[in-house]
Amino acid sequence: MNDDTFRGWTRPGPRPPGGSSPEADETLDYLCGHWKIFQYAKGHRFSVDDLLVAWFGSCVCPTARRIADLGSGIGSVALSLAWRCPGAAIHTVEAQSLSLRLARKSVAYNGVGDRMTLHEGDLRDPARWEGQTFDLVTGTPPYWPLGDRTEAQHPQAVPARLEVRGSIADYARTAARLLAPGGMFVCVFPLDQVDRARQAYQEANLCLVQQQDIVFKEGESYGLALFAGMRPEDLPLQFRTHAPLPVKPETLFIRDAQDRFTPRFALVRLAMGFPPGVV
Repeated sequence: MNDDTFRGWTRPGPRPPGGSSPEADETLDYLCGHWKIFQYAKGHRFSVDDLLVAWFGSCVCPTARRIADLGSGIGSVALSLAWRCPGAAIHTVEAQSLSLRLARKSVAYNGVGDRMTLHEGDLRDPARWEGQTFDLVTGTPPYWPLGDRTEAQHPQAVPARLEVRGSIADYARTAARLLAPGGMFVCVFPLDQVDRARQAYQEANLCLVQQQDIVFKEGESYGLALFAGMRPEDLPLQFRTHAPLPVKPETLFIRDAQDRFTPRFALVRLAMGFPPGVV
């Protein structure tokens, strides 16, 4: 694919000013439209999970002016939200200096340093966020407790998979403290662990208002769920007591039985500045 077009599709959005080149162990890859992201060649790399969180978050909270991304890693979700929400100020927090270093390079490369603030630290630290509130809080928490899965070889990738610094419950508790009135917390978690995600929202006193199930391929069962929740007091009483929550739209399949992107997922890709990929 060249810089501008792919099979009749034209890359949308603003062009980044650019900047430094990738070092020997890094790659510089397209993220949204013309925007790019620095990644370690053998470390944690952005995935469809990140793309979906940014898409879903910007759909359920399209007018967000202040956004926080928890455990932001290399900045893929935060940068995608910056691309989708050009007027928003975005704060991130990440404990790994390896990942934060790449995120800072990507922010500079894409020219959004004036509205993105990257913090180094533990997302669970309440002092980190004192006095701050956000219209949208996002997170891609690790999916498994330590010991449940084989650790990745690259040390930077381990906390992205395993609960080294907190679980989805910690993400939800932090988000609940940060939400502005009417604010929304959006995260992703595996379909086979939906109960853990719902419990995390409930224990943080967040009302789960929407759950979008994602299945990777038609005919198979494994996939993800996207969750959106808010404080119960921010919902009208009648809505809380009579609406069947969470609302569950039709399952979104990423690929059909012939392993092609489905038209619905192609629209998600288009919305996030990716070529649709429909054959």
